Amino acid sequence: MTHGTTDGPSTTDAVHPAAAGIQRNRLVKTLRRGDIVLFIVAAVISADSIAVLASGGLEGMVWSAFIGVAFLIPYALVFAEASATYPAEGGPYQWVRRAYGRTAAAVAVMLYWITNPIWLGGSLAFIAGAVWSEYVVHTSDGGLGDTFFKLAFVWAAIALAIVSLRRGKVLINIGALAKLFVLLSLTLTAALHVAREGTAGLDWSTAAPTTAGFLAIVPVALFAYVGFEAPSAASEEMHDAQKDTPVAIARGAAITLVAYLLPVLAIVLVTPADRMADVGVMQAIAQTYSVFGPAAGPLLTLTAVAFVYGLLTQGSAWMMATDRMQAVAAADGAFYDTRLGEFSARLGTPVRMNIVSGIVSTIFLIAASTLVDGTVGAVFVVVLTVAVSTLLISYLLIVPALVRLRRVDDVPRPYVVPGGRTGFLVLSAIVLVFIVLGTIGAVVPGLLEGLLGYEYSFVDEWGVSRGNFQLFTVGTLVIVVVAALVGVAAGGRGRQSTEVTTDS
Repeated sequence: MTHGTTDGPSTTDAVHPAAAGIQRNRLVKTLRRGDIVLFIVAAVISADSIAVLASGGLEGMVWSAFIGVAFLIPYALVFAEASATYPAEGGPYQWVRRAYGRTAAAVAVMLYWITNPIWLGGSLAFIAGAVWSEYVVHTSDGGLGDTFFKLAFVWAAIALAIVSLRRGKVLINIGALAKLFVLLSLTLTAALHVAREGTAGLDWSTAAPTTAGFLAIVPVALFAYVGFEAPSAASEEMHDAQKDTPVAIARGAAITLVAYLLPVLAIVLVTPADRMADVGVMQAIAQTYSVFGPAAGPLLTLTAVAFVYGLLTQGSAWMMATDRMQAVAAADGAFYDTRLGEFSARLGTPVRMNIVSGIVSTIFLIAASTLVDGTVGAVFVVVLTVAVSTLLISYLLIVPALVRLRRVDDVPRPYVVPGGRTGFLVLSAIVLVFIVLGTIGAVVPGLLEGLLGYEYSFVDEWGVSRGNFQLFTVGTLVIVVVAALVGVAAGGRGRQSTEVTTDS
């Protein structure tokens, strides 16, 4: 890594004076370099993504490694420079606001934010509930205990986001370590299992990479690898964002790459090919823990508790980040009511925005619990998938904004990627190509496969026709964008006072 000059304007001078309505005197400098690294680990490394990557078998492993090198490294470098250059509360909102204005920033952050409450209630809570029921305390699927657990999971994640960052970061750090414990347990016990019993009948010829395999895995892999800029949402709550963020992103990227690839390889080595599509991280661990003999049961329960807690803090870490981004947008008059941008005087967190996220999560939790059968269930899966994919789509605004700022914005850059401005533009172009491919794969699956002559059955993959799929995917995206635009219009009522108000 190369470093630029730190002479020149201060941190606050190097950012757009957007969102002046933020009560900056309520932001407490809490996060140190180690906290940022663990925040990245907690947010980015996803057990459900590991299982999906592993379902691609040896070829999936090869493409995961390729995308990890070809995409993750350029992506981490680009966002390390951006995070250090523009260390303002709200992160990506501030960057797009500075490059393209308030409306574009509102749309970008709406796409970025909405993913997470939907993912928390519509996906994470169900994974956690299934693991808890199978390995800790059994609950009947859809029963009172199961519903209570999922609701408690959602609101516990929101509560962690609401508490002061000084306390919340400790719980997030523990969650990151719990997640690494689970993945390390899987990797080590899989190695022991293979040493004793060999691999699960692997056909090494299936590792040969194909274009169809790449197109199938690229949306999942990109979604798994993004998020290193998330801590920048709390930049003004860091002790030294300009120095610490680039180093933390570099370390977080290295940990992420290893924490994905080794567990994926472990699952592939111990799982028969005919079961690969259905196995998850905990199922693989249950198999590998046979090396412990009679102690396997208690150890599996302990690991399951750590797994669930890791999921909980993962959801909470994203809430901490994205709710701050959306709160900054609200304080800037770009998201409905400026009061949603208020940070608690006692806690220093955007409590109202946290509660909005909790409500959205609960709505999707209830919907996912009731819309499960037939065509309605298939449609809900489509909507959920596209809604979760909006995080990836948001980079179609964020990355070009960073490119524009790199070309026209003459500000001090404490960290500069190799190659300076040219290097930044080249790396950004690589990132953007991957994002475009991933977006096409998420929003119009099968399009690229069809153009290249590969078979792709929509009904088999999604349970609905292509026409219905596109109706609901486009419809979902239109609703999200319209909601953002309406938020900008509604927020205009408090915009004038926001722009002239400083701390309150």
